[in-house]
Amino acid sequence: MLKNTLTGLGLAATLALSAGLASAQEYTLRATANSNDQDEDYDGLVVFKDYVEKASNGAIEVELFIGTQLCANGTECLQGIADGSIDIFVTTSGGAAGIFPYVQVFDLPYLMRDDRIAEAVLTNGTFTRTLRDMALEDSNNAIRIMTVGNTGGWRNFANTQKRIATPSDLEGMKMRTVVADLPQELVKTLGASPTPIPWPELFTSLQTGVVEGTKNGVTDIMNMKFTDAGLQYLTLDGHAYMAAIWVMNNERFMSMPEDMRTVVVNGFKELQQATFASPKRKQISAYEAFTEAGGEIYVPTAEEMDAFSEAVTPVYDWFETNVDGGGEVLQALRDSVAAAEEEIDAEIAADIQ
Repeated sequence: MLKNTLTGLGLAATLALSAGLASAQEYTLRATANSNDQDEDYDGLVVFKDYVEKASNGAIEVELFIGTQLCANGTECLQGIADGSIDIFVTTSGGAAGIFPYVQVFDLPYLMRDDRIAEAVLTNGTFTRTLRDMALEDSNNAIRIMTVGNTGGWRNFANTQKRIATPSDLEGMKMRTVVADLPQELVKTLGASPTPIPWPELFTSLQTGVVEGTKNGVTDIMNMKFTDAGLQYLTLDGHAYMAAIWVMNNERFMSMPEDMRTVVVNGFKELQQATFASPKRKQISAYEAFTEAGGEIYVPTAEEMDAFSEAVTPVYDWFETNVDGGGEVLQALRDSVAAAEEEIDAEIAADIQ
């Protein structure tokens, strides 16, 4: 009898709490990602939604729109953020370069040596706040960068023709790039021929020889089944970190009280950690699938990596000279990387003793 009474009371309390959470809802955030439920962006949004709704005690509801339900492409989605029809969106450096050209700094090659350095730089916050301040100024305080995560690991050179072990192996190769200037400049600097191709057309372009190579992470390669289009060689040079830039309508964010803004900021921190972890797990099976499909994976030697790093030096000069705000952003990133390397190298030296 007592047990039944307690169970009944517990159920009543649960129902009362649920009703309280529902009635306490004050804010609805519309979040979108032009991806699918297999993507790191989706993983991050699920974690964000779960955290924010619980931590706000039901005051904030997060609605997820995955794919093109709210907007068809990066430009349209960023316009939605600016005008307030969308609250949260994730873009890439290539997708945001038309509005904020300096975010192409993430496409500059070989600036961050590995995940540990990249994650230290992006979790520290100093570099991200530099980008945030610049983006707010350039968007008339409309678009706020909330955090930077990862979407697919690292960009590597992959192609249908041969193993890429040195910069000279890229000479004359037709390499797919996005329309942003910096990736095209990088490919040209290495002696290849940049060919901007929309992502949905890349499979057919590889299959027909319109392009012979691409710069992508292995999970994207296998999700799109590019091995069926003839993609056979993958070089793990890790030349660019595949940054996911999460933005929010600034007026919407600032209209919330400080305690709710704190919840949202902490939610983006949880999201960031989820997007750091997701590609690492997914790429394990992707590498296996690539080799099972007949692909060859090559890891450059230290000497070969030095040759790549030396060959791309002119790209840094181009970025500082041709991109508005490029010099400021590049220096901010280099400073953050140097600080992270110093701290992490000291930790490693202590931990291996």
